[in-house]
Amino acid sequence: MIRYKIDIMKELNEKGYNYTRIKKEKLLSAQTLENIKQGKSITLDTLNKLCLMTKLRVEDIIEMTATDEEREKYYQ
Repeated sequence: MIRYKIDIMKELNEKGYNYTRIKKEKLLSAQTLENIKQGKSITLDTLNKLCLMTKLRVEDIIEMTATDEEREKYYQ
């Protein structure tokens, strides 16, 4: 399972990207912001934008941790 390691919205806000600015400058769509808030999946393009906006690396933003089900199914 891939999950966010950080609170992305908090990190964006700390870097000067509040909700109003993001929408006004059309940096991310409202649906993308909602997906981020809910911890849902995002595209690689969005992940790239988040890295650029926060000045973080991919591995600073997301991590992969296998669930028990995933281990059972894929680790053989």
